[in-house]
Amino acid sequence: MTCRFESGGKRISLLGYGAMRLPTTDGGHANNWAKDGYSSTGIDQEEMNRQVKYLLEHGVNYFDTSPAYCRGESERRLGEALAKSGFERSSYVIATKLSNFSPDQYPLEKCKAMFENSLKCLRTDYIDNYLLHSVGNGGMKTFSKRYLDNGALDWCAELREQKRIRNLGFSFHGDKKAFDWCIAHHNEYKWDFCQIQMNYVDWHHAQEVNKRNLDGEWLYKTLTDNNIPVVIMEPLLGGRLARFNYAIAAEMKPLDPEASLAKWAFRFCGTYPNVMTVLSGMTFMQHVKENVETFSPLKPCSERELEALERAARAYLSQNAIPCNYCNYCMPCPYGLDIPAILTFRNEYLTAKEKPSARETLAAYAKAVPEELRRAEHCTGCRRCVPHCPQSIDIPGELATIDAWIDTLKAEVVNKKEGLRWTR
Repeated sequence: MTCRFESGGKRISLLGYGAMRLPTTDGGHANNWAKDGYSSTGIDQEEMNRQVKYLLEHGVNYFDTSPAYCRGESERRLGEALAKSGFERSSYVIATKLSNFSPDQYPLEKCKAMFENSLKCLRTDYIDNYLLHSVGNGGMKTFSKRYLDNGALDWCAELREQKRIRNLGFSFHGDKKAFDWCIAHHNEYKWDFCQIQMNYVDWHHAQEVNKRNLDGEWLYKTLTDNNIPVVIMEPLLGGRLARFNYAIAAEMKPLDPEASLAKWAFRFCGTYPNVMTVLSGMTFMQHVKENVETFSPLKPCSERELEALERAARAYLSQNAIPCNYCNYCMPCPYGLDIPAILTFRNEYLTAKEKPSARETLAAYAKAVPEELRRAEHCTGCRRCVPHCPQSIDIPGELATIDAWIDTLKAEVVNKKEGLRWTR
């Protein structure tokens, strides 16, 4: 397993485990609510235990979680898996976050309670890497309320002095003013690392994916110039760079017909020397084994391969996909819609080389989004989902567009006019 950085006497694996897309007993997303309305949808603890143990046995020792992941279940589940792995606490790195998203969590006492609960759930008396979660999401005003006005950032710095956390960092989402503030105050807070969204599409084209994002290259170089190590999230752009996509495959398959599209995306991220860890949400054991193989050791991309990946990025962008990373933060919908499934279906239609007929598309829609889960036409436009989306997608607007498209397909089938080709 490739390792570049060391912290507290531990070498840190270049591949890290992101504990958000955990294995479930029913195959659903771990951020979904179960029928009892309390816990996440059937997290498969035994399977998670197997995955965590396999990762540790093969040199992966970085585990990233949050109090907000999997409807509050992630930290506890990860703590159990690590405790049952048979590995000493000193052999792995735990990263978790101050995820005080709700205004009622802003007061410092609530932040302190969240930290203590993280320790309890993770079965540890210290956190290796503690992050201010989602800096920039909501702009500078929200950043100030969550971390500055309440004294939370200064308290986190004190935790580091007390060695209750070993390293202090932040994850960044979007607003440049908040990022600039953190860099401007680096001499004061001495950031030990920063977590950013980085992949070969966002490297040069972040604003083409989502107008609120900043290019990965600029973020990486700014952090590198300030000697701040980089942790990467969304290396697969929410899985979209791992699913077969003819436009991407046309560029990459000639260079290595046996390599998966996911492998290309991971190799890109691992090419850059100031990257400490590349996080991957590994739902299935197949993902675990493939990723371990890719990073054992990691082969950096050549200039020729980087050029091909840039062409692949441009080809991907030409398909105009919705920037949904399938994080499920928008769920549950109060009206029962499976929002990520609907957006994913639409994206997969756009990225297919051969567009199906109207009748075939409707059949595929019915299979992808069963009627009992409620489809796009049931969106009321309440917008409760919008503030929770890390990508700031206008979800009701996208659902309305999809609903209109589906209605057009239905009319086409009724009129027996096949051959519709819809684009965004």
